[in-house]
Amino acid sequence: VRGDEVHTCTERGVKPLLRMVNEGRSLAGFAVADKVVGKAPALLYAILGPSAVFSPVMSWTGRAVLLAAGIAASYDQLVAHIQNRANDGQCPMDFSVANVYDPYEAVGVLKAALSRMMGRASA
Repeated sequence: VRGDEVHTCTERGVKPLLRMVNEGRSLAGFAVADKVVGKAPALLYAILGPSAVFSPVMSWTGRAVLLAAGIAASYDQLVAHIQNRANDGQCPMDFSVANVYDPYEAVGVLKAALSRMMGRASA
């Protein structure tokens, strides 16, 4: 949301954020609400540059990345890490960027992780 301008997205995961980064879009001046924010989406938000990000569930590292990028972060629940969709381990996107601190480096790492996951899904 930015003033009267509202954009919605129903896609899951980091794909829509990666697409926005690839398209060179900016979220400057926007306040974003996202279902779950871990380190992976936070790194992408650091590139997209919204003023604020709210999420019902946010990881410690996601919050740290947002704050380091000058993005206000708010949440209902702060957690150690984001669970995967099966709820039996860590989110694979967050795991893929565990040792990545540069948002632009994260783009390549996340694309590669998605590619590997898509290869597994179609196998």
